[in-house]
Amino acid sequence: MNIGNTLEEIQKFFQNDRFATENGAVIEAVEDGMARCSMMLTPHHLNAAGNVMGGAIFTLADFTAAVATNWQGTLHVSRTSQITFLGTAKGGQLIATARRIKEGHRTSYYLVEVTDELGTQIAHVTSDGFTMP
Repeated sequence: MNIGNTLEEIQKFFQNDRFATENGAVIEAVEDGMARCSMMLTPHHLNAAGNVMGGAIFTLADFTAAVATNWQGTLHVSRTSQITFLGTAKGGQLIATARRIKEGHRTSYYLVEVTDELGTQIAHVTSDGFTMP
């Protein structure tokens, strides 16, 4: 995968991750072992109770982990992911930050923290990945 090194090149490449980007996921920052993405909330993201749908939260977290693991051009795929919901969004934007916890020769482990712009903790997602040969 030839992605590029600038934020604009990385954003352009990941526009092909259409489910996340068409649902509003935006890459804000990327560096070695870390990515931060956001999503402005609209009525489209809400469940019947008026809260942010768990799938919208997980989509943003999964996308952020994918950016953090793949932006340098090596293909990583998720083997397992687990989400723990911690609270309900009070603001109008979700922010997800993925951080590498451990990376081996073929496997990696990332923690994604999801908050809103007010600092409310929304969810933690752990992702166990595999580097494709």
